[in-house]
Amino acid sequence: MARDVQITFDCGDPAELAAFWAEALGYRLQDPPPGFRTWDEALAAMNVPPERRNDASALLDPEGAGPRLFFQRVPEGKQAKNRVHLDVRAAPGLIGDDRMAALEAEAERLVSRGASRLQRHEPAPPLGNGHIVMADPEGNEFCLD
Repeated sequence: MARDVQITFDCGDPAELAAFWAEALGYRLQDPPPGFRTWDEALAAMNVPPERRNDASALLDPEGAGPRLFFQRVPEGKQAKNRVHLDVRAAPGLIGDDRMAALEAEAERLVSRGASRLQRHEPAPPLGNGHIVMADPEGNEFCLD
């Protein structure tokens, strides 16, 4: 039996990192519980103090196909290279110069929203199509593929 998957990010600022990934992936913030217009309203009703209201955030794929993304505040910063990372499929079906141009355009868009560009890998046929290694605003590596 296949299982649902949630991808969890440990981070310093869940709201900010969730906003970045929502923009990067076209996801949306998970709605507050029924009966509440906003998360702040819901958290206040749950007696969560204001300084703890950015302890977590969650995103959903608006189409319902992709995994839920969960962002949780942790006290320590990123320590080393990720052992698991996301590949953002920014140029599906494209090859060669067209593929790299699409990846470059997406890299520029994400840099304007707080990402960092780390390294470009040129196409290396027959198996390597080329990709760009990026980092989100908190330094988590991901690839534009």
